[in-house]
Amino acid sequence: MEFKEIIAQLGDIAALNSFNCNQNLNPEISSLAAIDLATTGNLSYIEGARFASMVEKTEASALILPNDETLQAKATQRGIAWIATKEPRLAFAKAIALFYQPYQPNPGIHPTAMIAPSAVIGKNVSIGAYAVVQKEVKISDRAIIHPHVVLYPEVEIGENTTLHANCTIQERTKIGANCVIHSGAVIGGEGFGFVPTPEGWFKMEQSGYVVLEDGVEIGCNSTVDRPAVGETRIGRNTKLDNMVHIGHGCKIGSNCVMAGQVALAGGVTVGDRVMLGGQVGITNHVHIGDGVIATAQSGITNSVPPGEMVSGTPHVSNRLYRKASVIYRKLPEIYETFKQVKQYLAEK
Repeated sequence: MEFKEIIAQLGDIAALNSFNCNQNLNPEISSLAAIDLATTGNLSYIEGARFASMVEKTEASALILPNDETLQAKATQRGIAWIATKEPRLAFAKAIALFYQPYQPNPGIHPTAMIAPSAVIGKNVSIGAYAVVQKEVKISDRAIIHPHVVLYPEVEIGENTTLHANCTIQERTKIGANCVIHSGAVIGGEGFGFVPTPEGWFKMEQSGYVVLEDGVEIGCNSTVDRPAVGETRIGRNTKLDNMVHIGHGCKIGSNCVMAGQVALAGGVTVGDRVMLGGQVGITNHVHIGDGVIATAQSGITNSVPPGEMVSGTPHVSNRLYRKASVIYRKLPEIYETFKQVKQYLAEK
């Protein structure tokens, strides 16, 4: 594909709000690559100062650059075709879609799939080998159910939603349109509900619901539990990485993102546009405000106001955490000074 054709198609899909480029070069682009691995025929991108020096080293034939005239001049001097935009990473992400489309099976039901007579199957649905669709399940148009998926009774699957191989959707689960559930995920499993008694633990049945709104993506081996009563809800366009656990009764807003091994205890509420780094843990019934950022391995033990950035366990503001980290690294030196002062005072 010629570079100018790529630019035209990116414009068509609104990857670029405004851009400029060097019009003189139009190399043939065969694939995309990371900036440090790119070779002739590759398109790559640069975002921010960290990789800026790679403009002088890369073998890429074309680059997507930030609106930085110095970088643009260097690329031109090296004979590299380029396009500049204020969001180079977004433009590169959309360029990938011009060269790669995820595997999608053709519509149809595999002969080994087990479909209950009362299940309702929409138009152009694909159901793979050995999938199990139990009674009164509703699968909307153009949904894709990959092999070995299990849908418990009364599950609802929205339009264009993809369930990857070996995921399990348990009863009382409603999944919206354009969602993606990756392999090994369990949606609607029983919440961890037990009541202590003199004889031991009495199991509290989990009779509630799980609702995933439109555009939600759940990573491999993640779990979203249903509650004893009420619902666990994940808001529109929220994305969960692999091995994330959402406890029973949690309410998560829209456009949130949670990295691997995040764990939310029961009853946590999360606002919109919240970002949780890897291995963040949140105790039960805590509220996380809109726009909060929690850095990796934060342990959140009480509610966080909107817009805060927190770190550490138990969590504190990121600014305080960074100051404390500097002091922590100096503790051996501080301790030696303390011993010297203590000895000096003892000798007086």
